Formats: sequence, C-alpha cells, structure tokens
Amino acid sequence: MGIFDGFKKNEKLSDEQKKLNKMWDLWFEEHIESPYAELMTYQSEVNNGGHDQYFSNLEERGVLQKEIVSVEKILPEILKDNFKEAYNAYLVLYKDEDNEEAQVKLDECDDIFYQYESEINKILEEYSSRIEL
Repeated sequence: MGIFDGFKKNEKLSDEQKKLNKMWDLWFEEHIESPYAELMTYQSEVNNGGHDQYFSNLEERGVLQKEIVSVEKILPEILKDNFKEAYNAYLVLYKDEDNEEAQVKLDECDDIFYQYESEINKILEEYSSRIEL
C-alpha cells in the first residue's frame, strides 16, 4: 500500500502526512540527523528484503558497524534485542550460508520486526512532527 492509497484525488494531505513525506525526502537526500537516519535505513532495508538484506547491504558499503551503534541507541528494548539476535544469526550465515538454524532465526527476527514495526513508526512520527514545512 502506497503513501497516497486511500486518498481521493482532490483530498489534501494532512500536515502530519506532509511532514512524514518531507522526512523521507530528506532521508533520501541524506539530510536527516543520526540516529533517525540510520533507523530509517533499517526500516527501509528490512521492509525491502529482511534483516539479511539490511546487514549485507550496509556491510558492502562499509558502514555496518556505525549503523549498528546508531540503531541500537534508538530502538525500543524488544526491537533492540531482536536486532541483536538478527545480527548474530547473520554472522553465522556469513560464515556458513547453509546453516538452516541461523536462517530460521533470521526469519523469526524479520517476523518480530514486522510485529513491532509500529514502535519504529511512532519514533519516526514524533521526529517528523518537528520538521518545518
């Protein structure tokens, strides 16, 4: 479901929705402060391909450790614990890509992320409320 789904053509976006849209535009332009920028990257990557994609893409860019520190600063406890478990499973898979137990754990971590993603949305909505239109 896209950002504009549910809106009629003539219906205007609320200021809250405009601020959220502007926040994502600023993130895309790399103008969001830490740790919100890293949280947005985390959410975007996991929604696009799970924790495996998130860790793999950031490792390829050489920013994984920096991102991990930032994301752990801002995540609520349940998601922080899940994040750590996902990273540990990723490390096992990095060494042994056929490790089924680690793959199952990574999939479970994806499920927990989706279950509690609304907590991330609350953090980002609070942050976006401070953005000037």
